[in-house]
Amino acid sequence: MNLVFFNNTTLAWLTALGIAAGVALALYIAKKVGVHHMRTLAARTETRLDDIAVEALDGTRLLAIVIMGLFAGSKALTLPPAVHLFATRVAIVTGLIQAALWGNRALRAWLTDYYQNRAGDPARATSAAAVGFIARTVLWAVLLLMVLDNLGVNITTLVASLGIGGIAVALAVQNILGDLFASLSIVLDKPFVIGDFIIVDKFLGTVEYVGLKTTRLRSLGGEQLVFSNADLLKSRLQNMTRMTRRRAAFTVGVTYDTPTAKLRLIPAMLTEIVKAQEPVTFDRAHFSGMAASSLNFDVVYWVETADFVRYADIQQEIYLQIMDRFAALGIEFAFPTQTLLVRDARETEPSAPAP
Repeated sequence: MNLVFFNNTTLAWLTALGIAAGVALALYIAKKVGVHHMRTLAARTETRLDDIAVEALDGTRLLAIVIMGLFAGSKALTLPPAVHLFATRVAIVTGLIQAALWGNRALRAWLTDYYQNRAGDPARATSAAAVGFIARTVLWAVLLLMVLDNLGVNITTLVASLGIGGIAVALAVQNILGDLFASLSIVLDKPFVIGDFIIVDKFLGTVEYVGLKTTRLRSLGGEQLVFSNADLLKSRLQNMTRMTRRRAAFTVGVTYDTPTAKLRLIPAMLTEIVKAQEPVTFDRAHFSGMAASSLNFDVVYWVETADFVRYADIQQEIYLQIMDRFAALGIEFAFPTQTLLVRDARETEPSAPAP
């Protein structure tokens, strides 16, 4: 027991080994017992936060436990300052990596739960994936900087260099970064979600996919339309899926030879026809003006549904009833016409003076 190896007796080495084994065993048992009790408690609650905490703690690595045990045992030995410094840095780096693994596991558990609870909401799933990617990137970047700082690297200079390099890279790939941040704006602000029918300038279609760089639509003709996210956000966009009602307005023109008595009947007739439809909210019907070849009546109403087929059916029925009622009353629809008045040339000649 008194034999000396590397400035420590055999007893000191055995003591250090016992401390390392005891600490490692204690940490391992604490992990197992703690995870078991926390999982039991989490099963009794409705919140998912405790379940996520259990998943993170369950990700404690055996190697990290062993390294921490060895570090504790090294404190019982007489070692050179350089060895002590090395052991301390290894323990700190191990702790940082283990903390990052806890955070990554917790983030993964949250994303899994988020996907499962929102399987029918593709927009939220996409936003969760984007946020998860950014969170992981930040997590491992911070870990790398902390490890380098612990190893004695001057991270101030490194961060400054990365900042300058980052500016150069950002200028080189600004279009890609623009699309990336535009995709985050889309999934977080949600001007549309997958399955919405939208109109972008003169293009229209159903949203099929929202990616990090592009958004894809399926047009009415069947082809796929691909937009960069940055260009899409710069465009004026109409989301037809979020429409709750449709406004309809049309003009009816009748001929100038329609008697005034019949003209007075037309607004009431149009009102009656529109109000008879369901579900429709009537707005107005008026004699709106005298055009070059017609006397015009404006009709405005709201169809209380976003269903385009139902809207078209109602509009069709209104038109057909107008034609039937006009035919019954003998009212003629106007169409562009011109009347040519021809005069006898002799009527315009001046009369000859009397002899």
